[in-house]
Amino acid sequence: MAAESSAATVWEGDLAHGSGVTTPQSEAFAPTDVSWASRTARAAGKTSPEELLAAAHSSCYCMQLAHELAEAGTPPERLEATATVGFVPGEGVTSSRIVVTGRVPGVDQDAFAAAAASAGEGCPISGALSVEITVEATLEA
Repeated sequence: MAAESSAATVWEGDLAHGSGVTTPQSEAFAPTDVSWASRTARAAGKTSPEELLAAAHSSCYCMQLAHELAEAGTPPERLEATATVGFVPGEGVTSSRIVVTGRVPGVDQDAFAAAAASAGEGCPISGALSVEITVEATLEA
């Protein structure tokens, strides 16, 4: 079944001095302030498109890894992934690095690392990005 998701942003002013508010259609989180400064200097209390992309990538990645592990007969008890999206003014989004830790009974570090790498390639958000994606995986005891 196909699904569509949307969010809207209202921007006022020029790039350097303006700001906006991004609102998800789902209302899953409150309208969020965005600005150029939040992209380049991490202004407190505001987000950036890259931070929102990192949230999308980490959640999508966890879903993909959970699916791959379950399909292999070893569903995870817990996965924690952090995606860090790189941005360079004038170049755009340059990378996404995922660091994942998992508690998966019946899996050793090598099998977990292989599943983690596969999920990095198979995650739909990874597929939507045209940048280098790296994954660092650690299996919890």
